[in-house]
Amino acid sequence: MEQINRRDLLGRIGEGAVGVLFGCWARPVSGTSKPHWPPHRLTPTPPMGWNSFDCYGCAANERVLKENLEVFAEKLKPFGYEYFVVDNGWFGEYEIPPGEEFPLAKHAAEVRIDEYGRYLPSKVSFPNGLKPIIDRAHKLGVKFGVHMMRGVSRKAVKLNLPIKGTSHRAAEVANTSDTCKWCHYNYGVDMDKPGAQQFYNSVLEKLAEMRVDFVKYDDIVHQPREIEAVAKAIEHCGRQVVFSISPGRLADVANMNIYKKADMLRITADVWDRREDLEKGFVRWEQMQSYGGDGFWLDLDMIPFGHLAVWNPRRPGVTNDKPGQELLGGKGFERMDNFAVEQKQTFMAQRALAASPLFMGGDLPTTDELSFKLITNREMLACNRNGVVGKLIYRQDGLDVWKTPHKTKPDHGWVGIFNRSESAGNFRLKKRNLGLIEGLSYEFYDIWRGRAVKDRGEFDFRIGADGVVFLRYRPAGSPR
Repeated sequence: MEQINRRDLLGRIGEGAVGVLFGCWARPVSGTSKPHWPPHRLTPTPPMGWNSFDCYGCAANERVLKENLEVFAEKLKPFGYEYFVVDNGWFGEYEIPPGEEFPLAKHAAEVRIDEYGRYLPSKVSFPNGLKPIIDRAHKLGVKFGVHMMRGVSRKAVKLNLPIKGTSHRAAEVANTSDTCKWCHYNYGVDMDKPGAQQFYNSVLEKLAEMRVDFVKYDDIVHQPREIEAVAKAIEHCGRQVVFSISPGRLADVANMNIYKKADMLRITADVWDRREDLEKGFVRWEQMQSYGGDGFWLDLDMIPFGHLAVWNPRRPGVTNDKPGQELLGGKGFERMDNFAVEQKQTFMAQRALAASPLFMGGDLPTTDELSFKLITNREMLACNRNGVVGKLIYRQDGLDVWKTPHKTKPDHGWVGIFNRSESAGNFRLKKRNLGLIEGLSYEFYDIWRGRAVKDRGEFDFRIGADGVVFLRYRPAGSPR
């Protein structure tokens, strides 16, 4: 009899019918060997967390992760932030100059791998391994994640190490002509070669043994077959693992069915504390607004608020960023972020209305309270966790209006009125410009200013440069 797995059956008869046939959608509990099906039930709302890249580049170490974890549990976890993620370089055996805590190089010349070519925590950065940090995270009710580069390490290929559970070796599956332009650690995997899927299976098996809950795979959006390989490996690794794919500048809507095998998709290049990055978010949101939701989230990248590039202080004789630094170890030198308050409000309204994952990037022990206040605003979070990707409904003279309806109450929702120009302006809008019914009376609440806005049928707003009026709306007299 033909063997049909659940993913094949879904494609043949539809998701609803599969749900009826199999009774429930839940992924198995950790420790089982059954496939994790379907792919998005771990992320019914956009994932929220912290990632070490914006503040520590590829140089996070044991001390800074421990300190950030404690603040994360205290200040962000109560608001629904759940995933604590160490970015690239956790396996790099960096050379640390005397008197320094962090390396001067953006990437390590040497990496640590096991006998099957799988990455292990750096002895330099994590002398006690990642286990104490992962254990502490789980004790605090926090889930732990790691960054991974697509492919097989060049070191494993040079040593031609065996692929666990097979007769194949790393050099057999490596495509040595497929390399990442900005990170030298790996070769791509040729998925036509015997042992290729088993290699990815072994990598996810190792991460499951480490009790990792979230994996961010980088340099992968342009390689749909390797995305499928990772997704398949996650299904069989015996642990519930959220799958994030990155970076997003090359994300192609033609591959959307493949991308949806993951839980979240970066749709932008790296985003930093610059005005052009606000625009980068708007452009990609508009291009991709029809594709997210239902457990699959369009990721506008991390939140570069607060204390950034801590690993890279200014040093005597160094006056400019090095070419390519943004892609290697973060952007710029140590600083508090360069956003104005209005730009930060726009940044967070953008992500709330787009139902983008929210991953804070600043160093938590030293970040300012305004940043914490913005990223934990309960009204903003309600919009984000509503899980509906907002749509552009009106544009005129540098003004955008984006609307996100409530997922179960279509006459309730949120509106963002964005001034995308570099100067303040006065704007007059009617309810139809907000995507609302002219003859219906509404109650409005200005989220960033914390006050009610009267429904006069016509609205006059003065909005600062790069600013936003972020409104919650509902029909007058209706319960929340």
